[in-house]
Amino acid sequence: MKAPTFSIITITFNAASTLESTLQSVAAQQETDYEYLLVDGASSDGTVALARQYDCVTSIVSEPDQGLYDAMNKGIQRAKGEYLLFLNAGDSLYAPDTLKNISGFIEKYRPDILYGETAIVDSSRHFVSMRRLKAPEKLTWKSFRMGMLVCHQAFIARRELVPMYDLSYRFSADFDWCIRCLKKAHSVVNTHLTLVNYLNEGVTTRHRNASLKERYRIMVKYYGVIPVLLLHLWFALRYYAARLLGRQL
Repeated sequence: MKAPTFSIITITFNAASTLESTLQSVAAQQETDYEYLLVDGASSDGTVALARQYDCVTSIVSEPDQGLYDAMNKGIQRAKGEYLLFLNAGDSLYAPDTLKNISGFIEKYRPDILYGETAIVDSSRHFVSMRRLKAPEKLTWKSFRMGMLVCHQAFIARRELVPMYDLSYRFSADFDWCIRCLKKAHSVVNTHLTLVNYLNEGVTTRHRNASLKERYRIMVKYYGVIPVLLLHLWFALRYYAARLLGRQL
């Protein structure tokens, strides 16, 4: 049998309060050439029962894990699709034609990686803003010296290309993973589309300081101590200059 174009992977743990909008966004897709894998960490709040109500869900595994990125690795191991799309509980595909539009780029370019923009929504699913960091016109592994320029959920990679997540990082393994994917990629396509709605209450948001420290370590690993230190000094100067100008205005 032909493998599906997409493997959509959602990681859950006691996510019954936020999961339904995610499930609904997948069920509403005009493009149906996908498998939808739900990897659950042995939830006790009805998460799995909710997922079983949706025919769009292809596979559910519910068992203890070592955290978010361990569960993502399980999803990679189970995936059969040509491209991987991670969609966290509470996040959603931007519109019913999102997968259809991405498929058009795949048919035209057959890229290793596709990416796009991210809209931020609140717990009531109301639009808050576009993501502060706009996706660059061209994306390479060196682009991430400037931070997580593309949201993980708006970063779609060919399955045969992707590595496993490094479990030594608790909060920013996705940052490291995206860099490693880009280092292996030969073709990267900017869709110029908004691809996902991101719920602004994720694990990384709740552990922002720890996440930033991990990202600094990752940046040093790939880009070197001195360049990263100088970049962060520039970030700090830019931040305080903006605050000073704001007070003067």
